[in-house]
Amino acid sequence: MKIFSKNILPALVLVVLAVSCKKLDLVPADRFTEANYWTTQERAETVLNTAYSNMFNSNHFFYNEALSDNAYNGRGDNEGVMSISAGLADASLGRFSGEWNAHYACIKTTHIFLENIHRVTAIKEDVRNRMIAEARFIRAYQYFQLYTWYGDVPLFDKDISVQESQTIGRTARAEVVNFVLNELTDVEGMLPANNEYEAADRGRITKGAAAALRARALLYEGRWAEAGAITQKFLNGDFGVYGLLNTYEEVFLPQNEYSKEVIFDHGYVPELRTYSNFFDMAPLAAGARLNALAPTQELADDYIMLNGKGINETGSGYDEETPYAGRDPRFTHTIVYHGSQWKLPNGSTRTIYTKPGTDPDDSRVDEYAPGSVSSPTGYYFRKYYDPTSVGNFNSGLNLILIRYADILLMHAEALNEDDKLTADIWNQTIRALRERAGFTDAAALQFNNSLNKDQLRNIIRRERRSELAMEGLRIFDIRRWRIAETVLNGWIHGARFGDPTIDNGYIRVNQRSFDPNKHYVWPIPRDERNRNPNLTQNNGW
Repeated sequence: MKIFSKNILPALVLVVLAVSCKKLDLVPADRFTEANYWTTQERAETVLNTAYSNMFNSNHFFYNEALSDNAYNGRGDNEGVMSISAGLADASLGRFSGEWNAHYACIKTTHIFLENIHRVTAIKEDVRNRMIAEARFIRAYQYFQLYTWYGDVPLFDKDISVQESQTIGRTARAEVVNFVLNELTDVEGMLPANNEYEAADRGRITKGAAAALRARALLYEGRWAEAGAITQKFLNGDFGVYGLLNTYEEVFLPQNEYSKEVIFDHGYVPELRTYSNFFDMAPLAAGARLNALAPTQELADDYIMLNGKGINETGSGYDEETPYAGRDPRFTHTIVYHGSQWKLPNGSTRTIYTKPGTDPDDSRVDEYAPGSVSSPTGYYFRKYYDPTSVGNFNSGLNLILIRYADILLMHAEALNEDDKLTADIWNQTIRALRERAGFTDAAALQFNNSLNKDQLRNIIRRERRSELAMEGLRIFDIRRWRIAETVLNGWIHGARFGDPTIDNGYIRVNQRSFDPNKHYVWPIPRDERNRNPNLTQNNGW
């Protein structure tokens, strides 16, 4: 079931009505009111679908990569990422207020649903309970994102009036965390497993989604044993039928939506609900308009060699003159580099030339050129390209928010931090991911007993970056690992197409600035504090 395919507008109208209407003795017959709306399951589902559709958005999914060291937004200030990355943002930035408002608007929709669903009598009780669990999950997911960005945030579990919203204060982050964890624990028992849904209901929130989000929340808090206990249950098959697809590339293709690797995704519908971010991300020779989001050299450099060694390790075999040879196969499926083969919808391929002076076509559209519309780093993104997309790369491909590969990575991280990473766990997690990616060299696959906890931590963190690049998670990993002041300060770079006397020829693309005394949390938006003086501000803002 593509949950977002219909009836969103009536629900949005309802949200307004539910806030403004009072009980009436005479119920109008020509429009919806509180008194006459909640009469059918279909109408209740319309409101729930609105909450689903507002859970997330494609701009944040993609441009959050540019908040990290994985990507650079070189055109405009999309979603505020240029201002934030440069350390120039203040509490008036539109991204800060937009993120805040979007989460609380979605929370309001869930509250309207939860406070009215019991008025619908023509609905089976098990269906009602499942829908309630879905709404509570969505609400928990919104609070999870809020406290992850802002720290202390107002917490309330029922719909509040405009007047109340202007008097409420911030709730301690720890209390919001506990609320989210308790909600996810409760709804886990109310939701079906993924293999218990009918085909028409594919895409609905599952027991596995609740457990996976709880594991992520615990991991972000450094509660390793609790997180590892949940991920172990995934490996045991306790939450449904999950596993890795055969190849890395097929995970992100439209024919594999709702596959066994998908635990929680954000749904889109071809021609009805789409996004066109790739119009400004793909190579121009493939039909893109310009480049607004480009991979960095720092991301490219983190992909290991096929023998399991980093490019700077002795014996890696890395050659700076042929930098893309012998690399992690996930590199090719994520990043378009000089000489990449771009698969066209008709099944043919096209060579992408990014190195200046190499394209045999006089247009040279993808060659690096300072100040042009081509990529400012000499790289483009491939991952999430939808070959079935229509004009301007409009795609209805779902965006995966949690997948089974992340469970394996969380499991490896949690057990390593808890001093319990063994060869068996390695084989179930890191080895499994590398084998699926296409590694065959024993040195890349076998567990090395001589490595200590810190060395294994570095391997697992690099594996997360390579496996999950372009999935919007890197910025949260950087923040929870408290390494932002190291990786988000100074220059980010592009390919080796620049002045050889500066940074060995790697293009200086953008200078970042991160102040650990303030930037680990975002400011409470200025407009919110102007409306509500009870909202205190985070330190340094």
